[in-house]
Amino acid sequence: MDIVTLSRLQFGLTTVYHFLFVPLTLGLSWFVAYFQTRYYQTRDEDFRKLAKFWGKLFLINFAIGVVTGIVQEFQFGMNWSEYSRYVGDIFGAPLAIEALMAFFMESTFLGIWIFGENKIPEKAHLASIWLVAIGSNLSALWILLANGWMQHPVGYVINEVNGRAELVDFFALATNPKGWLFFWHTIAAGFTAASFLILGVSAYHIFRKQNVKLFKISFHTASIVGLIASTLVFFGGHTNGQFMYETQPMKFAAIEAHWETSSAAPFSIITIGDLSGKQEIWSLRIPYVLSFLACNNFTCEVKGTDDIQAEYEALYGPGDYVPLIVVTYWAFRIMMTIGLLMMALTALFLLATRGKYENAKWMKWVPWVIALPYLANSSGWILTEMGRQPWLVQGLLKVEDGVSPNLTVVDLWISIIGYTLVYGALAVAMVYLMKKYIKAGPDAALHESVDVAPTLVGSQE
Repeated sequence: MDIVTLSRLQFGLTTVYHFLFVPLTLGLSWFVAYFQTRYYQTRDEDFRKLAKFWGKLFLINFAIGVVTGIVQEFQFGMNWSEYSRYVGDIFGAPLAIEALMAFFMESTFLGIWIFGENKIPEKAHLASIWLVAIGSNLSALWILLANGWMQHPVGYVINEVNGRAELVDFFALATNPKGWLFFWHTIAAGFTAASFLILGVSAYHIFRKQNVKLFKISFHTASIVGLIASTLVFFGGHTNGQFMYETQPMKFAAIEAHWETSSAAPFSIITIGDLSGKQEIWSLRIPYVLSFLACNNFTCEVKGTDDIQAEYEALYGPGDYVPLIVVTYWAFRIMMTIGLLMMALTALFLLATRGKYENAKWMKWVPWVIALPYLANSSGWILTEMGRQPWLVQGLLKVEDGVSPNLTVVDLWISIIGYTLVYGALAVAMVYLMKKYIKAGPDAALHESVDVAPTLVGSQE
């Protein structure tokens, strides 16, 4: 493998692993804030137990998410220094705001929530967990605005003297529609991920007749939120797709294995291509549907990868501008299929909560649904980044031009192996801690409400 491929592999490995924690913490923080609020409203100890229990699981994911997220920023200097040199004036602005405002905000108030109970006024303690949730989601917003700029660059000029892209309109960056569509999609996915964790863990305890009253509350709450959130994910994805049709037509065509430009374009149920991935062998398609998905009418023209390739060669020069279609095509279908499945499951769970579902035999299978958001989120992230290839910044900077010039293959293999070992150890620690506190239940969380913090700190040292 060459330096570019290995750098992409390393960044993909660390990013996908980090993204396993991000959506869950984004959504779970709001559940903890809700249960804490219900406790202060009702003085019902059940809600306090739920806040402490889900708060402990949130802390585990938050701590490991922070550790794995730090690596991301270092890689911009280590592996992608040419990218940082070329667009650092733009890309660095939202990342700096995220660190200085949102991350410090959520970290500070998380400490207040953990250690401040019965030491500060109740309203201040309650406000602290809401500020954690707000800070976490603000953090996601600025990161997604940065990524949205890479997909749809706005508000910049190219300085011909120093050969760098420079930000001239911060407002354009902050209001970039691509970033806000990402935010909608990601926050809804976060609520979905949290809902399915709560559904799975609640079902585990309900099936074993442990704290049934408490976990029926969380199961019902997660069913409602999960149905709303998964529906919002679906519509957010559809809106994102229509914006992609306008601004990233090659990615849109690659997602559908749509090689030839056509009006009344068909939607692919399944398509098999040749080994090059650029020519169809056989497909099953539904007429008109792709045109409707692209622009809300059944006859609009959808450009194919062949024509877009020719346009890009004329615009940007010789090169292969078609992403790896086998990845984009199947990543989208995995994400979409799981998304529809999650909508159906949460609807069924919501209907089930009207009866005595705690005695149902199917409850023993519900914990497996925890895996669904992880598969969907990872597929969606891979689709987002792979579909942009060969661009690092759409239409502005190619991946091959963003790599650090002084890297060697040996450097990269050492770092990839090192990251794999460290991340593997973190995965073991996370699974161990999650299983330990899930099985211990809410009573243990209530009596050991601050013990998880030193445990997590110790696990990072």
